[in-house]
Amino acid sequence: MKRIVITGAGGQIGSELVTSLRERYGTEAVMATDIRPLPDAVSNDGPTAILDAQDYNAVAQTALAHKADTIFHLAAILSAVGEENPSKAYNINMGTLRSVLEVARQEKYSVFTPSSIAVFGPTSPKEKTPQNTVMRPTTMYGITKVAGELLCDYYHRKYGVDTRGVRYPGLISYGAPPGGGTTDWAVDIFFQAVQKNRYTCFLDKNTTLPMMYMPDAIEASIQLMEADPNRLVHRNAFNVTAMHLNPQTLANEIKQHLPNFTIEYKVDQHREAIAQSWPRTIDDSTAKQEWDWSPKYDLKSMTAEMITELSHSLN
Repeated sequence: MKRIVITGAGGQIGSELVTSLRERYGTEAVMATDIRPLPDAVSNDGPTAILDAQDYNAVAQTALAHKADTIFHLAAILSAVGEENPSKAYNINMGTLRSVLEVARQEKYSVFTPSSIAVFGPTSPKEKTPQNTVMRPTTMYGITKVAGELLCDYYHRKYGVDTRGVRYPGLISYGAPPGGGTTDWAVDIFFQAVQKNRYTCFLDKNTTLPMMYMPDAIEASIQLMEADPNRLVHRNAFNVTAMHLNPQTLANEIKQHLPNFTIEYKVDQHREAIAQSWPRTIDDSTAKQEWDWSPKYDLKSMTAEMITELSHSLN
């Protein structure tokens, strides 16, 4: 991995992945692309391009011009937004992936494509959800992620494309605002706590989901792409997690830093139903075995850093 193109670089994950990859591989080695103009923090620091990743020719031309050998494909419509327009979610999530995989097949690129805990559904085990289990999601986002995992497996098996990916849990970050996912509450709660000392949550106080702090998610993505391919059995669907949180637990931890913080609940039944269809905890032992995955942050260290960083940037 020496020359990298990132699709969806303006999103919650992409904007921070760009920074980390440029620090590790060099500013000019990492081309950040998105269908919309990128933030100044990204565009002023290295090569960028406007790119509709559904357009195979545009993806091919951008990657060839950059002399890429790796694509991090992050362009997608997330769970809650996808349910508002499932047809659009399907077309974008599957169309962009197929374009990227076809370019990778032709040019022999490596591809990282994130999956999600959204691949699991109501019939999947809720506790310690294993690496290989029943996957019958009930959201269009989850359906496209299951199909994406299988499509990446297919391109690896049939064409030898070096495809890899992790199943992201809910991600928490101070670097970018929420992007339309069901776990957005775990990001927004910090912004509201620092700015207003109160938060109205759209999930029930006891709804528990797997979570991870963004620096760990970025490190997992890069670590997997740098891993010895001979150790990888699963490749495109690694469970990864760092903690399992519900709104009440996170609110209590925030109160350790902001004692006057208050939380109330106005449950959005639409997003609550999505969350209830997902695992409460997942088993990520396979990632630990195959590429030595190990998160650095727990609830306490993440909360302390989130509040410190947001206090500096928002106040």
